[in-house]
Amino acid sequence: MFVREKLNKSGSISVQVIYKSSKKYKVVKTFGSSADPNEILALKNEANRWIHGQTGQVVINFDNQRTETQQVLDKIDQVKSVGIDLLLNSIYDEIGFNLVGDLLFRRLVFSRIEYPVSKLATTEHWSLNHGMNVSVNTVYRLMDKVHSEYKEILQHLSFEHSKQVLEGEVNIAFYDVTTLYFETDHQDDLRKTGFSKEGKHQNPQIVLGLLVSRGGYPLAYEIFEGNKFEGHTMLPIVDEFCNKYNITKLVVVADSGLMSNKNVKELLNKGYGFILGARIKNMNKEVKDQILNLTLGNGESAEIAQPDGLRLIITYSDKRAKKDGKNRQKGLDKLKKNIASGKLTKSNINNRGYNKYLKLDGEVKVQLDEEKFKEDGKWDGLKGYLTNVEGNSDEIIANYGELWKIEKAFRISKTDLKIRPIFHRIQKRIESHICISFVAYKVHKELERQLNIKEAGLSPEQAIKIARSIYEIQVPLSDGSKINKVLLLQPEQVKLAELFNF
Repeated sequence: MFVREKLNKSGSISVQVIYKSSKKYKVVKTFGSSADPNEILALKNEANRWIHGQTGQVVINFDNQRTETQQVLDKIDQVKSVGIDLLLNSIYDEIGFNLVGDLLFRRLVFSRIEYPVSKLATTEHWSLNHGMNVSVNTVYRLMDKVHSEYKEILQHLSFEHSKQVLEGEVNIAFYDVTTLYFETDHQDDLRKTGFSKEGKHQNPQIVLGLLVSRGGYPLAYEIFEGNKFEGHTMLPIVDEFCNKYNITKLVVVADSGLMSNKNVKELLNKGYGFILGARIKNMNKEVKDQILNLTLGNGESAEIAQPDGLRLIITYSDKRAKKDGKNRQKGLDKLKKNIASGKLTKSNINNRGYNKYLKLDGEVKVQLDEEKFKEDGKWDGLKGYLTNVEGNSDEIIANYGELWKIEKAFRISKTDLKIRPIFHRIQKRIESHICISFVAYKVHKELERQLNIKEAGLSPEQAIKIARSIYEIQVPLSDGSKINKVLLLQPEQVKLAELFNF
């Protein structure tokens, strides 16, 4: 790659990074344009630093004379990015995804990890960085095949590998849901407006349910209509998962958003064990009085017997109390501000969120209910767990604490793998997009596990960043043959190659 100054019709100069592939010159990146010599110099310096960061190559200033070094560089026939493939190929194969036998699908999964963008932008990235010329229509045809042929086998392969990693049967699973929005106003049978966990209430969305094992390894997923109540999504996924893999004993862990009397009854009737976050403020007066009469110190817990042999475990934490109090105060301050501005009316008097601290003064004036605010402070620091599982309270609480792994899975999927926003509109391609992201997360998770085993001192994100900077050059020889050379020019690149034997 090299920096080029392009003269525009306006008289300004555009600074671009160019690379030569198959004897053709392609624009990799444009850094801007200017007619000011000082600004042009700054843009060129920025471009040279970018080249150095991408490839680790030394930027050589060739005056107007050809040198021996320049002649060698001119012979390079192709430069392409290979680090991600070298890093992830063996991991992909060890999981068993190679049994699908589709190299384009493999590349699509790797691209979701390396450079997660739209399918059209992905094909452009392949052309510029991987020497692959694939049309976006070819990718769409592959996605149709993923939906019709690959989805079930990929989930099965992921499950079998997770079971192997866990050294035995999967007997505990963690469930949660999230929402994924679309950049459109159009709704259909799947994409519907609903309660958005991302604050995109005006956008159509889908609901994604994910089941993971201890340690956060993905087990199963399903998508639902965007207006589906999250409490109605858990049992269908759990039932299908257990039936598919003949699992007869399973403990399901989920947060309080999934706890309802109907779910608890169905879990009991179907013989599942469960640990659910309890909505302690919504319980009957007798149970609430028992909870508030407890005297718990930091980290202590107590148990309150429930009907049907259920156990209600209550814990107290100083850290949680501080957080709860801070959140309540923020809610109160916001209400005060809205009252002062006259934004609140009778329609705001409800039990949603912090609106419960409002009351009517006379017939028209809205004011704060300070007593209710103070009364609510009695619950600061308290948390409940409803379970039918045997074992001491510390074990139950520790198992529930593993739920953060599924929150991490959603975070990685949304930020690193950019599972959303989703640009597809056909349902089978939406499902294929989720499937590709599921496989990509599985590969990402296995990369994390192997880095930990190897004591690499690297996070998956750091390893991926290093891998993106590894390129391969191809040079034609006088006898007509070609040689390929992977460039490992930085110590961290060499370290990664040694860790994963490439």
